[in-house]
Amino acid sequence: MDVLVDNLPSYWAGFLVTMRLTLYSGVISLALGLVLAALRVSPIRPLRGLAATYVELLRNTPLTLVFFFLILVAPQFGVIAPLGFWTAVICLSLYTAAFVAEAVRSGINSVGVGQAEASRAIGLTFGQSLGNVILPQALRSVVPPMINVFIALTKNTSVAAGFAVVELVGSGRRISQGNPGDAVIILIGVALFYLAITIPLGVIASTVERKVAFSR
Repeated sequence: MDVLVDNLPSYWAGFLVTMRLTLYSGVISLALGLVLAALRVSPIRPLRGLAATYVELLRNTPLTLVFFFLILVAPQFGVIAPLGFWTAVICLSLYTAAFVAEAVRSGINSVGVGQAEASRAIGLTFGQSLGNVILPQALRSVVPPMINVFIALTKNTSVAAGFAVVELVGSGRRISQGNPGDAVIILIGVALFYLAITIPLGVIASTVERKVAFSR
């Protein structure tokens, strides 16, 4: 256990990077995911098709390939994305946005069709109906799966360790290089720091889910 205490500053530094990756990517993916969800239920067919293609493509592609594409393939088209923190944020955001969009779309679909019809009957546009009538009602059913998406995002930040970002897994790797005989203990330390993020999020998701079920 001494290896954990001795390397606590390294763990903490990696933990902070993981938290920043999760926070920045979460905010960006939430904004992009809301736009994609709106496009997926849009009355304009080409926009629905474009959003559906994006969502299905990203949902069915491993996150590692998204990193490889942005770092190795995109530069051939003039888009330079060097290894580093912000490239990881972009990859995580683009990937997670697809799951956010599906969570929001499922919430929108849970709202009765009559709500949208009533909105149109009183003269609201699609955007007004979505923002003022449908999304507020969908919010309660969207929050639990959305939190689960962000839990998955937290764990997905570990992929960034393979692309020159020293987050929790990267910190654990560096510590292991100096303490090869304590690899198991070091990995347990990494897992504990991840649990410090994911368990509270899981508790929040369960609490919201129970309240939603009770209110229904």
